[in-house]
Parts: sequence; structure tokens; C-alpha cells
Amino acid sequence: MITIPHKAKQFGVFIIKLLIVIAAFYFIYDQLATNDKLDWAKFSALVKEKQSVLGILFLLSFSFVNRFLEILKWQNLVSFIKPIAIGEATKQVLGALTAGIFTPNGLGEYAGKALFYEKTKTKKILFLNLICNGIQLILTIAFGTIGLWFLGYRFWALLILLLAFGFWLLAFGSKKIKIKGYSIEKLIQKINEIPKLIHKKNILLGVCRYLVFSHQYYFLFLAFDVDLPYIIIMANITAVYFLASSLPSFQFLDFAVKGSVAMFFFGKLGVNEWIIVFISTLMWLLNVVIPVIIGSYFVLKFKPKWN
Repeated sequence: MITIPHKAKQFGVFIIKLLIVIAAFYFIYDQLATNDKLDWAKFSALVKEKQSVLGILFLLSFSFVNRFLEILKWQNLVSFIKPIAIGEATKQVLGALTAGIFTPNGLGEYAGKALFYEKTKTKKILFLNLICNGIQLILTIAFGTIGLWFLGYRFWALLILLLAFGFWLLAFGSKKIKIKGYSIEKLIQKINEIPKLIHKKNILLGVCRYLVFSHQYYFLFLAFDVDLPYIIIMANITAVYFLASSLPSFQFLDFAVKGSVAMFFFGKLGVNEWIIVFISTLMWLLNVVIPVIIGSYFVLKFKPKWN
């Protein structure tokens, strides 16, 4: 068996970390520099016209709270294995976010978080991350269905409810059917092993997080002088998040996917296309790019637990 010297391993890990950070920054730059729908001159003129330190801090506070709630969610869930401090949870969440920016639907986040733990805990960490992201997806579907119903897409809302009910019947009616050794019954057992208090806290934090980033979207529309009733804007926002979440995408393309879906809904309300694109881009910058920049530091400082 060939053994790799310790210093060679360290150098190899450093190169991988450096490549992850470079790739993350390249993908961010590429999307901002090559998107022909972003009219920076218009954006600059609007910012100068409405420049407000308090307004900027107000919008930034939503990004901070959004990501902090995600950190609290992870700290809460991973306490099932072992308690970790806020600082450690921050390192794991932001580091994993950076690692997952160029993977489909952020799948790299799963592996990113698992690397912070011993190999023996990999399956548990992957499962907890599935629970963490799963509740956010369920909330997105629930709020999105309500939004579609309110906007008049009642056939699609009913279809989603019927599909969800059908999936529930199928899942619980065939609990013992196994796929590659796994069954619904085993999954339910694993979920029930986690204390109810952790589940309740996870749901509460998930709801709060959804309300935070959806209202940040709402206040950005107000900042761009979109004069529409609160309920109309919020219903469209929930529909946008629901449909965008159902499409396969990469984190670095997130604003393009959400922007396209947003143009479909808000375009019908007469909102200018460039405003929709810029709001989607700003949401991406505030909630993905800034955390990724911070997460890059944690990636470079990362010391793997795996041998």
C-alpha cells in the first residue's frame, strides 16, 4: 500500500481549498460581468437618487438575520449528535455554502458539512442536513401553493395539493417497500429518533427564515418604487420561490433562475424587466455572494477531520 507523506497531504488539501475559493469567485464574477440584462448605469443612477445609509443597513440586516437563522437551524439540528457553539456552526454553514456554490442545487453543502466531522458520523450529518433543507423546501411549497391560489392559479394549486396527498398515501401505504435497502418506515424511524423539541425549533426557525428573506424581497420592490398592494407582491414572491426551487440550478445561477421566474409573474403586473432582474441580482448578492465571501475564509482555514 502506497502511503502519501503528511506534508504532501497538507499541500494537496491546500490546493483543493484554493481551487474551491477561486472557482467560487470566478463563477460570481462571470455571472455579473456577462449578464447583458444588468444595466449598471440605471442601477447606479437609482442608487444615487435614493442613497440612504439607513436604507442600506436596513436591507443588509435582513441578510444577516436570514443567514443567522440558518446557522441557528444547523446548530439546533447537529446538537442531536453533539452540541456546537455559534462560531463553529457559522464556520460549517458558510464554509459548506462556499463549497456548494457550483454544485447542482447546492449538493456540495452536504459534503462540505460532513467534512467537519469524523467519517463515522458522515451518514448522520448528511441526514441532518437533509432535514435542515427539507423543512425549508416544505415551507416553500406550502407558502408557494397559497400564493398561487391567491393569484388565481387555483388549478395548479389544487394539483400540487393532490400530488402531495397522493405522495403521502403512497409513502405511508408502502412503508415496508425497500429501495437499495432503504424504506419509508426506516426513514420515519430515523426522523423520530430526533427529539421533538429539535424538530419544533427547526420548523420555527425555518418559518422565521422564510418570512425574513421573502420580506427582504418585498422591501427591495418598495425601494425600486414598485407601487403594488402588499398582498399582491407577497403572493407573487411566494410563487416565484416555489417555482424557482422546483427547477434544477446551481447557486451561482440562482439569481438568473429566480429572475426568469419573477419576470413571468411580475411582468404581468407591469413591473419593468430591468427592475425585476436587478432585485433578483441584489437578493443573490446579499444572501449568497456576501456569505460566500465570508465562507471563503473558513474554507481556506479548514482542517479536515477525515484522515
